[in-house]
Amino acid sequence: MANIVIDRIKKTFGAYDALKEISLTIGDGEFVSLLGPSGCGKTTLLRIIAGLETETSGQILIGGKPVNGLAPKDRGLAMVFQNYAVFPHMTVFENVAFGLRMQKADDQRVKKQVEKAAALLHIEPYLDRYPNKLSGGQRQRVAVARALAVEPQVLLMDEPLSNLDALLRLEMRTELKSVLQASGTTTIYVTHDQTEALGLSDRIAVMYGGRIEQVGPPVEIYSHPATRFVGSFMGNPPMNFIKLPVENGSVKLGSETHVVPKTGGSDILLGLRGENVSRTTLADGLRLDVRVSEPMGSHLLLTGTIEGQPVRFILPPGENVKAGESIGLKPDADRLTWLVPETGQALQPVAA
Repeated sequence: MANIVIDRIKKTFGAYDALKEISLTIGDGEFVSLLGPSGCGKTTLLRIIAGLETETSGQILIGGKPVNGLAPKDRGLAMVFQNYAVFPHMTVFENVAFGLRMQKADDQRVKKQVEKAAALLHIEPYLDRYPNKLSGGQRQRVAVARALAVEPQVLLMDEPLSNLDALLRLEMRTELKSVLQASGTTTIYVTHDQTEALGLSDRIAVMYGGRIEQVGPPVEIYSHPATRFVGSFMGNPPMNFIKLPVENGSVKLGSETHVVPKTGGSDILLGLRGENVSRTTLADGLRLDVRVSEPMGSHLLLTGTIEGQPVRFILPPGENVKAGESIGLKPDADRLTWLVPETGQALQPVAA
């Protein structure tokens, strides 16, 4: 295992800046997800770490040693791809053993490491089978086992669950977390799926436009977004943003007055998660004009407007709210995020 230092990595394709001086340190044994929409640069960064792409400038260190210019096989890492990349003409045993064979490991070590990796991934019954006799989830387990069998310093994973159906993704996500906790392998995981990132990661690096917008533990990223983009990208439904006037350094939320950070302007942006409200009277709360009411089983999802601005909120399943109604919502005072309207940057709350 090893730590990873990504130091001011930049990547340009002609006039296009795919990565804009990315810096990130990943601890020994840590699981970090690179999360963001398509085109944000997360896969490009992963490929540079792997040695499959050459950086324009900057440095990568693995275990304290610079790896710029080293071939992928000399970097002490293994990679799991989106499309499984298992060899159809090889048995599961030989697929898992492939990296070890490339290292010219002796037969005793090959057998030991294959059996160890197969046990971790629960694929022992399939070692004599060929990939065409396996399900998609089983083939992905083989790909992960092959990566772990060589005992890499670093494991790189590029959207490894995206080809699986929803139920298999849930099963594999649970299995993957258990396996990587047991192995203690330093892992970088690329995904656009926030559920995967939240469930698997020690920390998440949210990327957008070739930059890292925020790095932190999953709870921090979700509850305290550093930018409007992070708040809107994380969560289902995403965070609501409501522009409100500031008077004498305060904002009125229903019958309550909140002192807010200074923005230098006459307005402030309130970021509010859909679940961080409770129902109250129209006189006491923010007025939500309901456009659509959707019973979702575990909760009631309301879509509407506050002060003419589109929002979505979640109430308990027992609430009876119909489209066309107006109701009062009381925000949880401890769950408010204040942002600068012009830049979308979060502000530090005012101390009580």
